[in-house]
Amino acid sequence: MRYRFIKTEKANYPVVVMCRCLRVAKSGFYAWQKRGPSVRKQANLELTEQIKKIHQQSYATYGNPRVWAQLRQQGLCVGQNRVAHLLKEAGLYATRRKRFVQTTDSKHTSPVAANLLNQKFCRERKNQAWVSDITYLK
Repeated sequence: MRYRFIKTEKANYPVVVMCRCLRVAKSGFYAWQKRGPSVRKQANLELTEQIKKIHQQSYATYGNPRVWAQLRQQGLCVGQNRVAHLLKEAGLYATRRKRFVQTTDSKHTSPVAANLLNQKFCRERKNQAWVSDITYLK
C-alpha cells in the first residue's frame, strides 16, 4: 500500500523523500516496481474468469453460494468467502427474476355486468355513456 502511494505520487515528490517519510527502503520500492503480480493475484485472475463464465451461463441469477457450488463440482478447492470477495470485486451480483403476476381471472363465479353499449361508443349527446376500466381493483 505504501509502495502504491509512492508510485502514484512520484510525479509530485521525490522518491527518496517519500521513502524516508513512509519509513520504507528505497531499494524495496524499486524491487517492488520490477516484481510482477503475485501467485495469489494470478490465481485470483484465473478464478475470476471462471466465476464470470459461470455467472454468465446462469444468466446472472447465480450468487455466491451457487457459484461456489459450481466451482466445487468442477473440482476446484476454493473457499466461499474468497468467491464472494471476487464476485464483489468483479461487480457481479445475482439478479432475481420477476415473479409472474396473474392480473385477470376469467374463470370466476362473480356476476358479470351487462354490455349495454355493444361497442357503440358514439352517442347522440354528451355524458350519455361513460366508459372506464376497473380491472386494477381487487
